[in-house]
Amino acid sequence: MLEVALDTSPLAQTRAGTARYLRGLLGALKHEPAVHVQRLAFGARPRLAVPVRDVGWYLGVLPLLARSADVLHCPTFRAPVRSGVPLVVTFHDLAVLRHPEAFNTWTRAYSRASLPRVARAAARLIAVSEFTAQELIDVLGVPERKIRVIPNAVGEPFTAEGDAAEGEYVLAVGTLEPRKNLSRLVEGFRRAGLNGCELRIVGARGWGNVDPVAADGVRWLGEVSDDDLARLYRGARCAAYVSLYEGFGLPVLEAMACGTAVVSSDLPAVREFAGGVVTVDPRDPDSIASGLTEALGRREELGHEGREAAAAFDWPRIARKTVEVYREVAA
Repeated sequence: MLEVALDTSPLAQTRAGTARYLRGLLGALKHEPAVHVQRLAFGARPRLAVPVRDVGWYLGVLPLLARSADVLHCPTFRAPVRSGVPLVVTFHDLAVLRHPEAFNTWTRAYSRASLPRVARAAARLIAVSEFTAQELIDVLGVPERKIRVIPNAVGEPFTAEGDAAEGEYVLAVGTLEPRKNLSRLVEGFRRAGLNGCELRIVGARGWGNVDPVAADGVRWLGEVSDDDLARLYRGARCAAYVSLYEGFGLPVLEAMACGTAVVSSDLPAVREFAGGVVTVDPRDPDSIASGLTEALGRREELGHEGREAAAAFDWPRIARKTVEVYREVAA
């Protein structure tokens, strides 16, 4: 039996992409008979606890708690810089180094100091896309031999079958922060002139004073359950995701799996898995407006393409590939 210590701290910190990755992976690992997962977590949520978590938990407590395991897996770049057991770290992107202006002061400083050391300490780095793998090589100088590309996946309740939310609306999903580019999406939506159609935004407040409720026809729903989010995807005339930088773009895949036409930023990581997606220049509101109009005109065709493409990204397959990495470093 392979004993894997898995840092589940993101589940207490967020419901966004890293937590969704972790929930999907945990659910699938339950069905891997030769693997036992030991969940380890720093559970405090208050903002003042962030430095304590980043320094005290990751640099001190977590490596001690994991010392009896065969492998320690950290599902984000927050990880120890020394580990007594083989360390596996999942990197979702390097946005904090590529676009530091989009992050708060603590995260910028912590990441500049810790990410190179984490990358050196890890026996293997899991990149969620070929794009992120290349970022690890280009930005952090990680040897290619240490990187394994294992994409994100999607599962229940994100399927085309099920209840759909009512109303005429375009759906946007993402944490409210500058990188998600919501102001240009709102302007593109306005320029598209979609009479009788609402822009509904789902996501927790982040930082940077991003306020999506500053225009007519725009409604912020805050955080919602996965079941409600799936209903919103199914009922949307299309989904829009115009982030300025992504290592993957999980909301795009979720929308595809629900049979929803998607308008997305033309990003390398999204191009690796996209089907049923109209790509746009995220810095140009006119491009976003044209993309919305095209997606609405082709929604049936795009929805079918998206469902077919999303079927290749399932959690059992991702879990098996992840276990292969565990076995590789534990050997």
